[in-house]
Amino acid sequence: MLSLAFVVMPDHLHWLVQLRGDTSLDRLMRAVKGFSAHCINERLQRRGAVWQEGYFDRALRAEDDVRAIARYIVANPLRAELCGDIGAYPLWDAIWV
Repeated sequence: MLSLAFVVMPDHLHWLVQLRGDTSLDRLMRAVKGFSAHCINERLQRRGAVWQEGYFDRALRAEDDVRAIARYIVANPLRAELCGDIGAYPLWDAIWV
């Protein structure tokens, strides 16, 4: 798996990944949700569900502009008016930065 871009929003995550080998998206999402829920609950000294069940995915075609999609993903905090400059928002990254 190669993480290309992500942004963590207040109530969800946008993540652009390239799957490799025998890793399935379902397996990846179960692992990420399980590990992060454990860490979040430990940090907040609580128990219980952190994430909703399931996820929404979209497969990209070979002709899709991956960099444009990555820019769209990391600009979500700007569109949600969480910041005036993406550089001021701490919860994002992209391999092209």
